[in-house]
Amino acid sequence: MKQLKLESEIKIADHVGELNEQDSQLLAAAKEAAKGAYAPYSHFKVGAAVLLQNGVTVIGSNQENAAYPVTICGERNAIFSASAQYPDTPILAVAITIISKNKDISRPVPPCGSCRQVIYETEARHQQDVRIILQGDTGEIYLINSVKDIFPLLFDSSYL
Repeated sequence: MKQLKLESEIKIADHVGELNEQDSQLLAAAKEAAKGAYAPYSHFKVGAAVLLQNGVTVIGSNQENAAYPVTICGERNAIFSASAQYPDTPILAVAITIISKNKDISRPVPPCGSCRQVIYETEARHQQDVRIILQGDTGEIYLINSVKDIFPLLFDSSYL
């Protein structure tokens, strides 16, 4: 039997002061976006900020619904908004953070599987990686070069 070993590289910053100015601003925009989330059921507000190659930042937040399947995550909200407004402009980075009413979450919260797939499709569409910046309410910040580092076995169009 063969073995497949998958490796990921994630840089960890202990606080915002360790980030470069661009990443710090993008994370701040994501934190601000989380305040606009509509999360009356989970009380888990997700904010995302997307940095486009043209320098524009587009934000999004999760929007819940009692019919949970029609809820949209903050990451997808920001990415789809950016893609609709600037369809030919690559996304360089996405910052994702949360505000939790129920407890302080002091570790980065990764995107769900659906959001990971959307980030990958965005990378494939523009043929370049999308950097991912993650932080919880507080605590460490993860800096990830590509969604492939957190979603290594991807489903892509080659299977279709």
